[in-house]
Amino acid sequence: MGTGREASVSLDGVRDKNMMQLKKLNTILFPVRYNDKYYADAISSGEFTKLAYYSDICVGAIACRLETKGGTMRVYIMTLGVLAPYRGIGIGSKLLNHVLDMCTKQNVSEIYLHVQTNNNDAIKFYKKFGFEITDTIPDYYINIEPRDCYVVTKSFAQI
Repeated sequence: MGTGREASVSLDGVRDKNMMQLKKLNTILFPVRYNDKYYADAISSGEFTKLAYYSDICVGAIACRLETKGGTMRVYIMTLGVLAPYRGIGIGSKLLNHVLDMCTKQNVSEIYLHVQTNNNDAIKFYKKFGFEITDTIPDYYINIEPRDCYVVTKSFAQI
């Protein structure tokens, strides 16, 4: 990985004025169409949702939803994706590391997401960051094959 390429990556928050960039990325990256609730959750998560820019071009994003369970806060990663030509240079890692840092700072108990069972690249990526497969949900996806998903989770020690 060339550090010169990674150095030109910057993150920015998602707000009404740049929401279309997140919508365009999602259309290209994912086989699912997201509803208004997804975008409302993304904006309301504040620092937990970011766009990634490579030389001022929007090339990736992470969108999270904040949840409370049993009095503790947890984070659900709704989407994390980087356009194909920009993969492998640390953009996804930078996005995920930003959110993991926010989890530590805000005393989040766990972070989790759903991953299609055949998405070996994503599973390997998350395992590098200490995530573990904690559950399998049959028929989670409706319009894509395979329909099954893993729940991939990372827990944080509570202070």
